[in-house]
Amino acid sequence: MVDDLKNIREILECLLENLDEGIQIVDSRGKTIYYNKSMAKIEGIEPKDVLQKKVNEYLKNVKEDSSTLMRVLKSGKKITNLVQSYKSQHTKKVTTINTTVPVVYDHRNIAAIEIAKDFTQLKELTECICKLQDIDAKIKKHYNFNDIYYNSNAMKSVVEKAKRASESNSSVLIYAETGCGKEVVAQSIHYDGLRKNKPFIPINCAAIPDLLLEGILFGTEKGSFTGAENKKGLFEEANYGTILLDEINSMQPYLQSKLLRVLQEGCIRPVGSSKTINIDVRIIATLNEKPEKLIDEGKLRSDFYYRLGVIEINIPPLRDRKEDIELFVQKFIKNYNNILGKNICGIDKDVMKKFLEYSWPGNVRQLKNVIESAINMADNDSVLTYNHFDAKIFNESSSINNLNINEGEKFDLELHIYNIEKEIIKKILKKNNYNVSRTSKQLNLSRQNLQYKIKKYKINKRVQF
Repeated sequence: MVDDLKNIREILECLLENLDEGIQIVDSRGKTIYYNKSMAKIEGIEPKDVLQKKVNEYLKNVKEDSSTLMRVLKSGKKITNLVQSYKSQHTKKVTTINTTVPVVYDHRNIAAIEIAKDFTQLKELTECICKLQDIDAKIKKHYNFNDIYYNSNAMKSVVEKAKRASESNSSVLIYAETGCGKEVVAQSIHYDGLRKNKPFIPINCAAIPDLLLEGILFGTEKGSFTGAENKKGLFEEANYGTILLDEINSMQPYLQSKLLRVLQEGCIRPVGSSKTINIDVRIIATLNEKPEKLIDEGKLRSDFYYRLGVIEINIPPLRDRKEDIELFVQKFIKNYNNILGKNICGIDKDVMKKFLEYSWPGNVRQLKNVIESAINMADNDSVLTYNHFDAKIFNESSSINNLNINEGEKFDLELHIYNIEKEIIKKILKKNNYNVSRTSKQLNLSRQNLQYKIKKYKINKRVQF
């Protein structure tokens, strides 16, 4: 029996010493009785300098009542995923995400265990990202409605709705596929709106870890946890202005619930604070996936969606507004002629025809990059031809056998089915000299259903209804 217990202890110690997470255990007096190698590495302190000491005895800048280990010992309540920032014995700056649990025996708290994940580098990187985003937002061009180019009725409706939104203070939700220009529309609403002379602060929610995002948005209060400092959040920075929450679908539901309260109550509570701060901030949020799909998958709270989308703007993908493609091409050629010092005269008609047939899965951003690449490849004073472009644009295939999907790669099934059906209908219509009756029989569709699909895919050339 004694040997079995000894073996179990050695097995557990081997396990704890080989974890990436830092582990610290204190007894009922708060004295450290276990401190693994990972914790020593995180804090930069040798275990011999920690064992049989309380946290505040080897970390001089930490008060006993702010130590999570001591708080859990006294309260017997678990603390989960708490961000802590502090300086170690050798002034090493440390940021950890800690979970601290009590060990209870015979109704007494006999010990506390702390599990720490090292977030030091990630926090520094996150702060760097936020600073760069702030600098970028201040120095880059601010878009307004004059920067939105379109010929299509679909985009005309979007711009008209966005202009009305700019005259309001209500929250706005913009849905569009990646590359459709969500931020251009969002900036236009702000910089042509009621708050144009107030701050506009964008933040990419997907670029910030959720455990750090809360403090970045709402701020932190000094003394609320180890090493916390009085730091304004982005909502305070954006007061009386607009905050753009880009890709809000990447935000965890628990944070969505906190933002819901901000929308409902008009106030925020810094992390660790018992006080609330009144704010007047307009929220514009963006989604790159359909909200209904996100709600079904549990990635978007329905109450948050309905409260956020007081004004909802859906930007159609480029494949549904092909009337805009030629205008974009002209604008991009002019723009990159200036940037690259070229004098490209235009684009070949057959190439433009292929552009209109292509589905543009990357939308306007993809088209912009394609034109930039082609101008780099072209001689001065020339016209862009097939030779200047990637062949895939001109050889888009709907054949399943030609699909090349790498492991782990996202694949838009709806878009692929959309393109396949459209191409089949176009080809069969052409073979039947655009006669709907013959085509509907060959496709085994009713005339009414085929007519619906022809209108859906905007196939108007020579169609005989």
